[in-house]
Amino acid sequence: MSDPAGKYRKIWVALPLMDELENLTLIHDCLLGQKCVDFRLVVCVNQPEAWWQDVSKKGVCERNQETIGSLKALFGDEMILLDRSSPGKGWLHRSQGVGRARKVIMDSIRDLAREEDVIISLDGDTQYGPEYFSSILANLNRFPGAMGISVPYYHRVTGNGLIDRAMLRYEIYMRNYALNLWNIRCPYSFTALGSAIALPVRAYQKIGGMSPRKSGEDFYFLQKMRKAGDLIVWNPERVFPGTRFSDRVFFGTGPALIKGSRGDWSSYPVYHHMLFQNIRATYDLFPELFGGCRTTPMDDFFRDVFGTADIWQALRRNSRESRRFVRACHEKVDALRILQYLKTEQKKLNIPGEQCLRENLTHLFPGGIRDALLEEDLNRLNFKTTSIEILNRIRDFMMEQEWNIQQKSVYTPAHE
Repeated sequence: MSDPAGKYRKIWVALPLMDELENLTLIHDCLLGQKCVDFRLVVCVNQPEAWWQDVSKKGVCERNQETIGSLKALFGDEMILLDRSSPGKGWLHRSQGVGRARKVIMDSIRDLAREEDVIISLDGDTQYGPEYFSSILANLNRFPGAMGISVPYYHRVTGNGLIDRAMLRYEIYMRNYALNLWNIRCPYSFTALGSAIALPVRAYQKIGGMSPRKSGEDFYFLQKMRKAGDLIVWNPERVFPGTRFSDRVFFGTGPALIKGSRGDWSSYPVYHHMLFQNIRATYDLFPELFGGCRTTPMDDFFRDVFGTADIWQALRRNSRESRRFVRACHEKVDALRILQYLKTEQKKLNIPGEQCLRENLTHLFPGGIRDALLEEDLNRLNFKTTSIEILNRIRDFMMEQEWNIQQKSVYTPAHE
């Protein structure tokens, strides 16, 4: 597949690395295997400066130094290396970690690239096929006004039962969340993975760059992009993030797997569909709220978070027409507030995750799952004891449904 004709031509690969020496061969093979060859790699090898004085972290520091040497040998002058690891160059500020590394890389790209160039964000353990870069260019050229792409993902099983059980439970959590967002036509229907984001440089400039965070930067970054414009949520080529226990970030896949493997899924519950219906009912009241106060299903949450249930008065003052007011409501009740609402209210329900999942899929697919074996699997589901094979079958069913929705929609739902 040759590079697609169109506005977007050159790719800049943003790759933060910390203690990824074991993955350098994977990184090299995936990059050098791309059929789209017009790309520039920008790497930030990073760690806190204080780790050089921490005996428990000294091994990470030394492996980072070895990583820097190996990267230079592998990529030479074709790579831009940002060293935030060597003695005297590590992070000194509180906002350290992968979020800071991604920002430093993307800011550097912004200063070097043309606005019609494209940034692809990756992680050191992410795999992708030889058509991946070409597919990103083709997708952005098909929708040149888009702010970027939230790329579909899929975690591969590893053969390690402990890791795979935790990974499948975590991905079921993510896909349940995404499918329910799509069902209520939420403008923030995307899954935030730092290794599954691509955007034009001009979009990065428009939103004022990435805010530095210890982790979770991908969630806030995509929310920022979505508020600024349309977001593509489907791509013919997906990414395969690494499946491993990792404490490189403070929350996200790696820490979730560690926590979940110990039996604690409190931070990643399977949200019940009735909570999403409350959000949808609140959305439906937005046009009426332009004319005056109304009671919404989310009022108690608004009081707790904002100190008042009437969060609409200021939005009315700044909106001359109903359409602008509705958009402002969606920006106020954004992806962060939706997630906070779900976490708060799910605790009150006290419904097991297995039951939530069964009821959710029945609600989302009223015509039936159309797979007798899968229905039987769901009826017997127990996240602790159900076989990896069955958990994988459930995950794959949810992935296929989400893929179909994304492919038909392409964009996130418009502000209504």
